[in-house]
Amino acid sequence: MEQSGGEPASVARSETLGSLGEAAVLARIFPRLPAAASALLGPGDDAAVLAAPDGRYVVTTDTMVHGPDFRLAWSTPFELGWKAAATNLSDIAAMGARPTGLVVAIVAPSETPAATLEGIADGLREACAELAPGTGVVGGDLSVSDTLVIAVTAFGDLEGRAPVLRSGARAGDIVAVSGALGLAAQGIALLFAHAVDADGHPDAGRVAALRHAHGAELAAQLTPRPPLADGVRAALAGATAMLDVSDGLALDARRLAAASGVLIDLDGVAIGIAGLALEGDHDEVGAEQVLRGGEDHALLATFPPGTELPGDFRPIGHVRAVDSPGVAGVLVDGVPYEARGGWDPYADWNGGSG
Repeated sequence: MEQSGGEPASVARSETLGSLGEAAVLARIFPRLPAAASALLGPGDDAAVLAAPDGRYVVTTDTMVHGPDFRLAWSTPFELGWKAAATNLSDIAAMGARPTGLVVAIVAPSETPAATLEGIADGLREACAELAPGTGVVGGDLSVSDTLVIAVTAFGDLEGRAPVLRSGARAGDIVAVSGALGLAAQGIALLFAHAVDADGHPDAGRVAALRHAHGAELAAQLTPRPPLADGVRAALAGATAMLDVSDGLALDARRLAAASGVLIDLDGVAIGIAGLALEGDHDEVGAEQVLRGGEDHALLATFPPGTELPGDFRPIGHVRAVDSPGVAGVLVDGVPYEARGGWDPYADWNGGSG
């Protein structure tokens, strides 16, 4: 069997980071990476040069570590590259900015196949092309470690607008969301329940059946598609506050509420949990996943009353004044809700990888 380039597959599998060396691997990766429209100088020099017409730029960074953040048995290299790009681009969009460029650093064991790095590069390229056209990888680093780590820094252009902060929500504002809620949590729950062996270790052989039966849930977890364009649309529509829902709707809504000094009152019907038990009933996993499930990468925003919601934003509640000074928080249908949620690698990781 040969690969498309005519090279035997057995040879390609034997080419690792250790056998090829950094320069040879980078020479393979660079052509696969997306170019950034704003890059005046891309990879190859000591640093990239990006145009910043606004005079300001938004920057964020995130790290994905094999074990607490992903499992190689469950994710393809392409999916890892896609998710690394998508999660950072979503943070840029949540500021109301347009993504412009990524810097990617990867550390990996020396025995890692070069094809794995190529797959990650392909995922980065395709995520940028589909989610944020014009955004590209402008530089980064490659090093060796016992554990595969992908670190991405993303940049964005405010295009003359003020950034949309978490602290601007006011009583009477509409609370709205763009993107799915709970699907990513369903995806990771399915993987931990059904894609493991008898000892609880991740089992790559069981993932294919899950992909066939629960494609939407696994895609939400492994290749998220955050509604990036709606970040700029929200800013243009006058959003008063906004953030990326990465740690669960309730927890992230609480962060917005605390920053703004308000109460966020979520509508159970609007978020699809009306009539479900919210506390102590683990049979009602739908409510748990919608409110507490992490990695949705939806956009949660508040808008002045009467605003015509832009893009795919839909109303899910309203902002209320605090009942007493300094007591901000989250309500569901007017009832206080303890805003736990999301994936916390410090608390939730069991030390496993695979």
